[in-house]
Amino acid sequence: MSSPHSEGLLILAATPIGNLEDASPRLRAHLESADVIAVEDTRRLRTLTAGLGVSTRGRIVTNHDHNEGQRAEELLEAVRRGSTVLLISDAGMPTVSDPGFRVVERAAAEDLPVTCLPGPSAVLAALAVSGLPTDRFAFEGFIPRKASERRTRLAELAGERRTLVFYEAPHRLAAMLEALAGAFGPERRAVVARELTKVHEEVRRATLGELLAWAQEGQVRGEIAVVVAGAPEPEPEEAADLTGEVEALVAEGLRLKQAAAQVAEAHRVGKRELYEAVLARRRED
Repeated sequence: MSSPHSEGLLILAATPIGNLEDASPRLRAHLESADVIAVEDTRRLRTLTAGLGVSTRGRIVTNHDHNEGQRAEELLEAVRRGSTVLLISDAGMPTVSDPGFRVVERAAAEDLPVTCLPGPSAVLAALAVSGLPTDRFAFEGFIPRKASERRTRLAELAGERRTLVFYEAPHRLAAMLEALAGAFGPERRAVVARELTKVHEEVRRATLGELLAWAQEGQVRGEIAVVVAGAPEPEPEEAADLTGEVEALVAEGLRLKQAAAQVAEAHRVGKRELYEAVLARRRED
């Protein structure tokens, strides 16, 4: 939480991504006690509270992608006046491919108190069940819809060694997997996680090429996260193959040791090994 203030409090609360039993006791309590509840869709809030058996007493306002810029000031003014503002999205954690970031950004700029009720997250759930490395990962959200922008984004990610997590709409899944296979190669390992925590949960692990063939067979339904293995480590280059680059730098005026160190760092080979390889090549010549 930010530094103590006399103001109220902005609370970001994670809501279930499918199974209502994942709702935390803290979420239930704050739904009942918050002075203001900001939601994406009031209908989803009614479904949530009815399923949890709780009643709200606070003022309910909408906060979604189309009005968040204007709504942020109203929510922050409530915090300044001492109110507790609970901000939730339709499912999962607010601000993560969901509304909430603009409100938090402005609250942080004013150093207003902000806290979080952690809980369900489709990103982490998909990553956890994927079977792919979890020690380093990057969340990329939805890839661009325009073909040119999509190619540019995926070309930038092709060499990324961290595990990648994406969201995608079911009717665009096949096109997305085709783009991923084209940019990363059809043999790259990947996982499609569908309807996580719900009755029809499915986790399909295969190569991008195999997943593409599956997605093209029929209509895939539900909420989808795609997890893709990071790019493999490049094959180490042999020091003997880099002696020409070293000699070229020497010809430009660098000392041999300096040139060898520069090329070794660029190609991730041992400096001493490369230096010795240059000397050996010179002796041969």
